[in-house]
Amino acid sequence: MPKVSVLMPIYKTNRDYLKESIKSILDQSFKDFEFLIIDDCPIDTREDVVLSFNDSRIIYEKNTENLGISATRNKLIEKAKGEYLAIFDHDDISLPNRLEKQVSYLDLNPNVGVLGCEVQYFGKDNRLIKNPSCDHDIKLALMSYCAVIHPGSMVRRTLLIDNNIRYKEQYSPAEDYALWCDLIPYTRFYNMPEVLLNYRVHKANTSKVQQEKLKNSATALHAFNRVVNPELFYEFKERCEYTFKYRLFGCLEFLKVIKTRDKKDYLLFGLIRLLSIKLSTK
Repeated sequence: MPKVSVLMPIYKTNRDYLKESIKSILDQSFKDFEFLIIDDCPIDTREDVVLSFNDSRIIYEKNTENLGISATRNKLIEKAKGEYLAIFDHDDISLPNRLEKQVSYLDLNPNVGVLGCEVQYFGKDNRLIKNPSCDHDIKLALMSYCAVIHPGSMVRRTLLIDNNIRYKEQYSPAEDYALWCDLIPYTRFYNMPEVLLNYRVHKANTSKVQQEKLKNSATALHAFNRVVNPELFYEFKERCEYTFKYRLFGCLEFLKVIKTRDKKDYLLFGLIRLLSIKLSTK
């Protein structure tokens, strides 16, 4: 039984990006893992790229029909055998010690069920993405934005199986944000204060259509948190001194500024944190 299951859905992925992503997992310093890859485009597969690596840890499967990202992620969960699930996307790069670092942390901290990390953007953007590290701060931040970078995360498999929690199609493409919100009552969160993932930024994940979908999903999740996690939601609201929303052409919200007692966050489309500025408390 492998210690870790690396889960990667693919869909019409750029072949060069996919090769780099797969190689970054196979080159990990930690070796006890299975690498589950499900191709969600049966008419335009990347089977040739995946099988060119000829590595027994790779388990490749093609969906017979397009299921969508959430259903494919759930299928990966069902097939996984590892104690820990390493979430990974088809165009990013895991640093060589990612799995080793995350496994070591979870082994030493059995009360933590969701583990994230800092992320370095590359491509069309080169920002360093840092999120709150401790459990309560992460959960408060989740009332406003996705405070755990999904493709750099590791989750205990039993946390999902025992509580029957899965990705929800209705929140795609923010299905990761919805998953974290669902898990708030069941476990502790932690973000490791070091970069373990390089996140590729390109036109496919920054398109206007994609960003509009993310914004709509975020709005729905804010309403969800108000009902399901009311104590956290209203604690977050009490900490907010003000919120500004900037709109394009008077209708499309493209920037939200949230000021709390000690910082100011700038969120693209109300979901993706662009910048966080610490404020003097003197």
